[in-house]
Amino acid sequence: MKQFDGIVIGGGPAGMFAAITAARRGSRVLLLERNDRLGKKLLITGKGRCNVTNDCTAQEVLQNIPRNGRFLYSAMTAFPPERVKAFFEERGCPLKTERGNRVFPASDRAVSILDCLRGEMKRLPITVRTARASGIMMEQGHVCGVRTHQEEFQADWVILATGGLSYPATGSTGDGYAMAAELGHTIVPGEGSLVPLETAGQDCQDMQGLSLRNVGVRLVNAKGKVLYRDFGELLFTHFGASGPTVLSASCHLKGEGCRLIIDLKPALEEGKLDDRILRDLEKFQNRSMENALTELLPRSMIPVVLRRLEIDPNLQANSLTRQKRRAMVELLKGFSVEITGKRPVAEAIITSGGVKVSEIDPKTMESKLAAGLYFAGEIIDCDAYTGGFNLQIAWATAYAAGTAVPEP
Repeated sequence: MKQFDGIVIGGGPAGMFAAITAARRGSRVLLLERNDRLGKKLLITGKGRCNVTNDCTAQEVLQNIPRNGRFLYSAMTAFPPERVKAFFEERGCPLKTERGNRVFPASDRAVSILDCLRGEMKRLPITVRTARASGIMMEQGHVCGVRTHQEEFQADWVILATGGLSYPATGSTGDGYAMAAELGHTIVPGEGSLVPLETAGQDCQDMQGLSLRNVGVRLVNAKGKVLYRDFGELLFTHFGASGPTVLSASCHLKGEGCRLIIDLKPALEEGKLDDRILRDLEKFQNRSMENALTELLPRSMIPVVLRRLEIDPNLQANSLTRQKRRAMVELLKGFSVEITGKRPVAEAIITSGGVKVSEIDPKTMESKLAAGLYFAGEIIDCDAYTGGFNLQIAWATAYAAGTAVPEP
C-alpha cells in the first residue's frame, strides 16, 4: 500500500494551502519543501506584515490581474477573498483591513498567518519532509510519484507549487518550471513583475530616499499612449523609482521609450497650482528660489526642479518670470522620467511567466498533458497588482487543486 495518496511540491502559501485542502478531504499528503522551514517567502511579504488578500469581490480581484485574469474566473469565484478571510479568522487569526482594502493579520506579523497554516497542517494527515524534488514520475501517461535527490515516493497525484524566480534566497529558483517542461508543458519565460524600475539621468538618484504620497502616476509608451495610471505612493532610489504605484506600473512595461509621468500635485488643477506658486513667491519674495519653494516641494526635490527649469537657485523669488512660473506648473503636473528597464527578476515581488495557462484546466488546475498533475500559485502564468491580489491567486488556485484531486 502506498504511504501517501498525493504529494505537494513546495511549502509556500500555495503549497501549504493545497496540502491542507486535500487533507481535509481525507487524503494522506506528503509535502516536500527544499528549505529547512515552511513559508520562507510568506514571512517577507507585505514588508513582513503579510498582505493576505484584498477585501473585495472575486470580480474586483480579476480586474486587478492584468495577465490571464480570465483563466482564474472559476477558481476565484469558488474561493473569493471572503472565504480566505473566514479560513484564517475561524482558526484564531484575526485580520484587519487597511487603505486600499488590503487585509493584514491584526498582529501586523506575517508569522501569525504562517502559524495558523502550520497549526492546521499538524491537525491533518500531512507529512512534511525537507527534500528537493528532482522529477515527477509517470506511468502510462499518469503521475505515479516524485523523485528527490535521495529517494522516490509513490502517489496517485502531485500538486506543483514551487513558485517562480523572484527572491531565489527563499527557494524560488525555477525548479518547478523544469519539472513541468520535462512533462511537455510550455513555460512562458519568467521576468520580474511588481519590480522597481531603473531610470535614465541623475534626477531620481539625486532624490534618493524621498517618498511621495498621494501622487498621480502614468506609464506612457514612446507614442504617448497611456499604458497604466495609478494614484498613491512612490519612492525615488539610487537606481530609479519604486513604491506601490511603480511596482504595479511595471506589470505593463512594454518595449522601449516608456516614461513615468508623475503628477506631483494631483489635488490642484493647473490654474489653482499657479495661484499657489504665486502666493509662495510673494510670501517669500526676498528669498532665493531654492528657499522660496520649501512649503511647496520636499527639500531634496527643489534642486532637481530648478535644474530642469534652468532657474538659478540663487535667483530672488520676486524676479521669476511669468513664463518660468508657467513652466513650473507644467513640470509639477507632469514630472517625466525616462525608464531604461526593470530591476533583475531576483528583486521582483513576483514572477511574470510560468506554465502556459492553455495547458491547464481552469476549473481544477489539472494539467491537460499529464493526468494527475496539478498546479497552484505563482508557477502558473498569472500575476496581479500589489494589494494582496497575488496571495489571493495562491489561495484560490491551491483550493481549486486541493478540491479537484481524487478522494482516497
